[in-house]
Amino acid sequence: MYKHIHSGFSPLFSLSDLRSLRCVEVFVSDLSTRPYLIRAIYEWCVDGGLTPYLAVRVDERTEVPQAFVKDGEIVLNLSASAVRNLEMGNEMITCNGRFGGVPFDIMVPVAAVIGIFAKENGQGLVFQGGEPQQPPPPAATGDAMPKPKPHLKIVK
Repeated sequence: MYKHIHSGFSPLFSLSDLRSLRCVEVFVSDLSTRPYLIRAIYEWCVDGGLTPYLAVRVDERTEVPQAFVKDGEIVLNLSASAVRNLEMGNEMITCNGRFGGVPFDIMVPVAAVIGIFAKENGQGLVFQGGEPQQPPPPAATGDAMPKPKPHLKIVK
């Protein structure tokens, strides 16, 4: 039987508390790295017996029950006991779960993911900024513009 997907944090957390969690902030300039980082933290949670939570910015491409969206965001419990048929692709994260006892197919664009973290200890990744930006096209004159370096910051 399905368990409910959490539409928010447990009483210990709220979406506004994301900054206070012990997460590594990642500035992602290339869309291709985001899905790999999401899958890595998900696997780390599962391997450690922790509950993976996915914070999502809801847009027109995101399919979640709107009744559980707060301030344009939703937090989903991605544990094996909460969802079925979880697929974490490079463009889309999909699964089946229950909200208020009603089955629902979830579709989350990878670009809409705000962060992924463990419910129990708050450790994970928070992606900064809006949609990841595509790298600029190469300069036509042959003068290559230096690529921006990724920035990592530990938040305590």
